[in-house]
Amino acid sequence: MRRFQPEDWQDLYEYLSDEEVVKFEPYGVMTELECQRETNRRVTDPSFWAVYLKNCHKVIGNIYFAKEDFLTWELGYVFNSHFQGKGFATMAAHLVIQNQLKQGDIHRIIAMCDPKNRPSWQLLERIGMRREGHKISNVYFELDEKGQPIWKDTYEYGILIREYTASHSG
Repeated sequence: MRRFQPEDWQDLYEYLSDEEVVKFEPYGVMTELECQRETNRRVTDPSFWAVYLKNCHKVIGNIYFAKEDFLTWELGYVFNSHFQGKGFATMAAHLVIQNQLKQGDIHRIIAMCDPKNRPSWQLLERIGMRREGHKISNVYFELDEKGQPIWKDTYEYGILIREYTASHSG
């Protein structure tokens, strides 16, 4: 993993322009220009990490890890469909958590996902997070043809850092 660089925009475009990849995200498919702008924004945003394969010089996805209130960190991820299901997101999630553990300012990790996004919530459970809630019709990202919200549910996940370290030590 590394920080985003301006030249990563084409790799970002490859997966953020894929409707299947972004269907559970709070944004839609992005254009080349939007990906250039988004990459430039991420270059200076410490919450975003590029997951980069050195052997093929390619960004295959990204991890979002942002500090919230009360020493809580929110985890998120989006990956190129050609690299999903191969363990990269799980490994990257562990790496970003381990990196933050060295800083010491972490008490809890949270994550949210759409209940229909089975691979996402299975990843969260694989890294030891527990489902702490299921909010019903609590958020919308788009409107229907009549201008009405298309409501979505949200699974909320969490883990205390002491639980994470206990289950991942040794």
